[in-house]
Amino acid sequence: MAKFLNTSATNFYLEELIKNAKERVILISPFLKINDRIKELLEDKNRLKIDVRLVYGKTELQPKMSDWLRTQDYVRLSYCKNLHAKCYINEESCIITSLNLYEFSQVNNNEMGVLITKEDDSQLFKDAYAECQRIIRVSDEVRITIEKTSDNQVDLGSGDNEIEKSEVVQSEIEKSDNSEKITSSVLSKKLGLRNTTELHDKLVEAGYMTKNDNNKYFLTEKAKFKSAEAKRGQYGFYFLWPADFTP
Repeated sequence: MAKFLNTSATNFYLEELIKNAKERVILISPFLKINDRIKELLEDKNRLKIDVRLVYGKTELQPKMSDWLRTQDYVRLSYCKNLHAKCYINEESCIITSLNLYEFSQVNNNEMGVLITKEDDSQLFKDAYAECQRIIRVSDEVRITIEKTSDNQVDLGSGDNEIEKSEVVQSEIEKSDNSEKITSSVLSKKLGLRNTTELHDKLVEAGYMTKNDNNKYFLTEKAKFKSAEAKRGQYGFYFLWPADFTP
């Protein structure tokens, strides 16, 4: 049976949800400004190499937030346009709430929520988890990168408009061996697709990629024969494709 949560209870169970995660954590919040306590818990998950997905949809990230995300290899960030849902879930429990993952809201606002567990409400939990996965699929993954602008200055890139910018920088680096290749983000735009997830799913259907149970994509031998490459960046793997590649 779902459990009603007030503001303080929502904060308490949110911390417990992150702390007790053994496999994955998905945190969906339109506004994102994480307090020090939540950061500490997520840093511990990062050290344990537990997959953490953050999905946001409003305003630009604060510079301190971008700096922090750059240091977390297993915390991935995605941007979802028109996001209004607030849902926090691990492999066993889920919180659906009015509470944003935003420092001000957690301290000052009057919030409500419900706690759902897989053990007590298996179908309800399954439905909530499936919707979280759908939101991730329609979102654009964001890489926080450093783009050099002068000898003594760097810009931190983040947010929806920076996805292409950061990946183009990576693509330019890969051209140093005279092989003309583009990233999945650039290829998806070239093919008129909505985002890289739609591209990768299309490539799975065409036999150029596979996807495991954790929704991670891998190149097949068919893709490698076409000179596609998987490269490890600061925040995990990304893919490079010949500039004239078509599925």
